[in-house]
Amino acid sequence: MSRRKGKSEAPEVVAAAAEGIAQIKHSLPEVWRPRLYQLDLWEELLAGRKRADVVAHRRWGKDEVALHWAAWAAWNRPGSYWHLLPETAQGRKAIWDAVNPHTGKRRIEEAFPALMSPTFHESEMQVVLGNGSTWQVLGSDNYNSLMGASTAGVVLSEWSLARPEAWAHIRPILLENDGWALFLWTPRGRNHAARAFESRRNDPEWFCLKSPATETEVFTPEQLARERRELIAELGSEEEGEARFASEYMVDFDAAAPGTYYASLLAEAERAGRVGRVPVDPSLRVDTAWDLGIDDYTAVWFFQQTGREVRVIDYFETNGEGLAAVVRRAIGERPYLWGTHHLPHDVMVRELTSGRSRYETLESMGLGRISVGAATDPEERVNAARLMIPMCWFDAERCAGGLERLRGYRKRWNRATHSYGGPLHDQASHGADAFGEFALNRRGGEAARAPASRAVMGGTRSWMG
Repeated sequence: MSRRKGKSEAPEVVAAAAEGIAQIKHSLPEVWRPRLYQLDLWEELLAGRKRADVVAHRRWGKDEVALHWAAWAAWNRPGSYWHLLPETAQGRKAIWDAVNPHTGKRRIEEAFPALMSPTFHESEMQVVLGNGSTWQVLGSDNYNSLMGASTAGVVLSEWSLARPEAWAHIRPILLENDGWALFLWTPRGRNHAARAFESRRNDPEWFCLKSPATETEVFTPEQLARERRELIAELGSEEEGEARFASEYMVDFDAAAPGTYYASLLAEAERAGRVGRVPVDPSLRVDTAWDLGIDDYTAVWFFQQTGREVRVIDYFETNGEGLAAVVRRAIGERPYLWGTHHLPHDVMVRELTSGRSRYETLESMGLGRISVGAATDPEERVNAARLMIPMCWFDAERCAGGLERLRGYRKRWNRATHSYGGPLHDQASHGADAFGEFALNRRGGEAARAPASRAVMGGTRSWMG
């Protein structure tokens, strides 16, 4: 919550907070100034705050204030500065090519005026300043490309839609360089961004700001009421419209993220007490369901079934690892009594490099009782998962990452037609696809779920079960 409300109607207050900008842009006829409700953040950054997390409503000016802060920082401390969007293409549209409708000028040209002697490199989306600093728009989805680079400051915009592991790779760079990080986002359910924000609120090293539209006066109450009505009409559903309004304007973490498939079902599971501690029954076999990525995420769910009850006991996810490492970590390091391993249809495709299918590779590693699903329409997996979730009991701790994926799994929004399409392929889709694979095919493993003795580790048939 901000300590201030309103826009920049208090020139003397805003001017004082904007002193740092004026020092480097004093030759310009108009100096950019933070809006009144942005002052808490601006003052914290000017005072030397190294970590800030801001969750705010649409049109708050998140990227604008970050852009001008980065310009000020780059002029005062020569170094490399990054502005990260979830995908590089988003950065070009939202930042690099963005035009200020009030002035008709590109926002980057306003942030980096002639006084700074900037050189704009269009293809790289990079600005080189006269003092040697560089500022660049990048995608956090390609965080591996940043390894080995050095930066003095990073903006992670649209953080709730970004890959959370990007921060794990960037954080050590900033620690070494005494650099700063600014997180900016609007809620998309209670995902990694929301959980991190809540943990950071009690950390004295972090400045955290939660700013709903009712506290900034960017919109009048009448405008907000009209926006709520229009969202309901646009989406054709009062539930969807209210959820999007609560998420994007009221910054409500618990609102079902717009367009999500399973968020409301999982919220009901939590209310019913079906998300909590789920002990593993040693007398029951554990079935798994997989989504295998190539240079991408691999996701594995772990289930036990008894009667109509589905116990979701564990979840494993990794990125960029080979099959041998996945089998070792997901299967070999878990002391479960194995049942059926459900894999998607494309596991049968032969790879050009080896001439073998991943099915054959997994068999050679000792993974037994493999059930390969048929190629199906994604909506079939979604419908099967929706029917299964009310039967599920989830272990909240071991399945935390998987639950995040299920909550975040959502439909594509078509801006041209103002309608939802099929599933959006992002970091949530792998875990959701694996879950749907099990929902579709779980009855095929009945024979493998009878109580039996545990397999002995070692040899080519270690994980046969």
